[in-house]
Amino acid sequence: MDGRGILKKPKREIESDGEEHPNKKETNNHNYNHNHNHNHNHSSSDDDDEDASTSRYDEQEEALVALFEHRTKEVEHLNTRISYYQSQLKQAQQRLHDTETKLVHVRRKICDKKWNCHIDPKREVTKEHKSISSVNGGSSQRQPQSKPQLLIPSANQKSSRPMTVAGTDPKASPSRYDSPIKPRGDRSHGTPSRPEDTKSQAVAPVGVKRKLECKEHRELTSKVRSTSSPTMIQCYASTHISSQHKRKLRSLTLCPMIDKLFITSALDGMVHLWQIQAKGSGATLLSSTECLSPKQRRWPEDIAWHPEGNRLVAVYSADGGDNQISVLNLNKSQSTRVSFLKEKPHVKGIINSVTFMPWDDTYFATGGSDHAVVFWNDKDGGDEWKPKTLHRNLHSSAVMGVAGMQHKQMVVSAGADKRIIGYDVLAGRVDYKHQIESKCMSVLPNPCDFHLFMVQTGTPERQLRLFDIRLRNSELHAFGWKQESSESQSALINQAWSPDGLYLTSGSADPMIHVFDIRYNAHKPSQSVKAHSKRVFKAEWHPTMPLLISISSDLNIGLHKI
Repeated sequence: MDGRGILKKPKREIESDGEEHPNKKETNNHNYNHNHNHNHNHSSSDDDDEDASTSRYDEQEEALVALFEHRTKEVEHLNTRISYYQSQLKQAQQRLHDTETKLVHVRRKICDKKWNCHIDPKREVTKEHKSISSVNGGSSQRQPQSKPQLLIPSANQKSSRPMTVAGTDPKASPSRYDSPIKPRGDRSHGTPSRPEDTKSQAVAPVGVKRKLECKEHRELTSKVRSTSSPTMIQCYASTHISSQHKRKLRSLTLCPMIDKLFITSALDGMVHLWQIQAKGSGATLLSSTECLSPKQRRWPEDIAWHPEGNRLVAVYSADGGDNQISVLNLNKSQSTRVSFLKEKPHVKGIINSVTFMPWDDTYFATGGSDHAVVFWNDKDGGDEWKPKTLHRNLHSSAVMGVAGMQHKQMVVSAGADKRIIGYDVLAGRVDYKHQIESKCMSVLPNPCDFHLFMVQTGTPERQLRLFDIRLRNSELHAFGWKQESSESQSALINQAWSPDGLYLTSGSADPMIHVFDIRYNAHKPSQSVKAHSKRVFKAEWHPTMPLLISISSDLNIGLHKI
């Protein structure tokens, strides 16, 4: 420190505060030049990378464009091939259909010779009927008995006096419930009968009508799947009336002799007798009869109308030792109208089906869950019947439906074991046997072509199968419907043939009536009619009026004018 008190800095520090050291300046200049050169070289490198990347993108674009064009041409080529093969498929399907039709015609001609279809049907039917009568205890020796007249109770329940149906008693005076028996003519739908036929039929004795129907065979096999478009049926008016049942309906059956009468039954055990009014615009309840079985208090599982029109036969169950068959005689008073048969040939389970045979002599058949088909013979023309088991071991599961063929003495049964069996009653053996891929739930012969019959199955969209009894192991047609509400198939859904044998109606789990035209070369319904608010059990064709009668789980009866 000098005299002024100023502290002198070291030389090193003075150099730091003043100008830079010459050596350090040279170092800084070197660093600047180095950084400048480095930045210049780095910029040149980035430009080269961008050029290379752009070139690669261009190459990828060209490759993708070429690939896109190639695959576009490939798709166009495949679409062309698809169109070609679709046209080839249609042509092949048409050739297959033509060949199948020719095969069916050839088989039918061969079977015609074997079955002697050109023999006088009256002589053939009479011969077979006499033969079966002799097989069943010589019933053919009985003299023809006069048919009992049908007495229908009045709709006015206060009056206990029964009314005599016109045509059954020539001395009876007509009443507002009288309904003369109308002929079915050629049975074609909507075709009115000729006046001279109506006049002759009105005075004909009761029971002749069934023999006349045996002559009305019409060949329909050649018409099956013969057209690509269906013939539509117009339903222009519908009327719904309360069934007056307390539980779900089970059966709907039209009277075979008086066209204005039909019955309904339900799970409440009641059987209602109805009369159609105003050409199908309404129906009147004539009477109600309780038909519950005496022990188990079960409702009728199925009901068949006696061919004379004065009685009904109902079937129940074989469980618990209960009565299996009841006869509802409309000619008797309300208290004695229902009688139960003592015979109990079925050994277990529900009796699923009952139907009268379309023959001159009166028989009916029943099919049950015990695998059995039972044949019932009228003893003395009354309410006593003698059962005979046709077979019990031919089905391995429940017999769901039975029916009689008109061209010969054959009982066809359909079972849950997927089997269809035609049993020749005269020969006492199986004459027809076929098995399909799903269970069978009912069988229904065609009313005009006596060789055709329909079987209801459990296959969705192929529920109905059409067969020719002369053709072995083959079906003529298969059709059905798609259910919206359920995939399960119910045996409570039933079918019905139109009087001309060309249409089928079926109920559905949906609130629809499905109509099928056997001439329509398609598996779907020719049309569907919404008829109720809930599922439809059955839609029956009226034999003489353009009318469909339906029952539904909505507890209503539908009258549909067509």
